[in-house]
Amino acid sequence: MGVEINYLAVILAMISSMVIGSIWYARPVFGNMWIKLAKIDMKKQGAPMWQPIVITLVVSLITAYVLAHVTFLSHSFFGDSYVQDAVTTAFWLWLGLTAARFVTHDAFEGRPWKLTVLNCAHELVTLLVMGLIIGLMGV
Repeated sequence: MGVEINYLAVILAMISSMVIGSIWYARPVFGNMWIKLAKIDMKKQGAPMWQPIVITLVVSLITAYVLAHVTFLSHSFFGDSYVQDAVTTAFWLWLGLTAARFVTHDAFEGRPWKLTVLNCAHELVTLLVMGLIIGLMGV
């Protein structure tokens, strides 16, 4: 069985990740909390701003592609609506791969639990929206 991917849905899901991140981590939303909890020094000059943006674009593209791929496989198995299978797949991938890894790393790094929850919630929203886009657009 070949896996069918809607590449337009993957691109739109990638873009949604960037939009959600821009809103989520904006100062009036959760940005100030994130800066404080992550102990980000906004005065310190780090890497040029384009580098994390390019990295995020690439990683978001990979995430969207993998989600589309696994959604196709899930839909082939479960056979519910494509939207339901995409969103459900997004949730389980988030729980088992994203949230579990955040919790593990943050616990060993001694990061504040509020930061872990903030970042995990961002990833949940991102993956659910990606799943919704992929599900609505189908293959």
